Amino acid sequence: MLKNGRYSSWFRTPLGEGTGVVTLCDGKISGRDVAMAYEGSYADDGEQLTATFRSWRHSDSAPSLFGVDDIEVSLSGKSPSGKVVSCSGFAKQAPDLPFEVTLVRMDD
Repeated sequence: MLKNGRYSSWFRTPLGEGTGVVTLCDGKISGRDVAMAYEGSYADDGEQLTATFRSWRHSDSAPSLFGVDDIEVSLSGKSPSGKVVSCSGFAKQAPDLPFEVTLVRMDD
């Protein structure tokens, strides 16, 4: 099971990749990277993580990895160690574009 806290994120689509910081706390997700902010919810049953979040542009510093700025994303993945989770999913606005995210827990 993933602990509440901050996680570094590495995300990828065929259009590019980037990094950011995500906070997971009691079923809620929030975070940002150099261009986008994100907010939503997640569930973790100890092995499987599912998440849904919305993302929007806060800066013109980098292009969107989806080709659009305001998106709704659905992800699922495994979290066997509780420190690292690898997820895959899609954005509702670009359903044919695969999206992968790896989260790594940051030390307190």
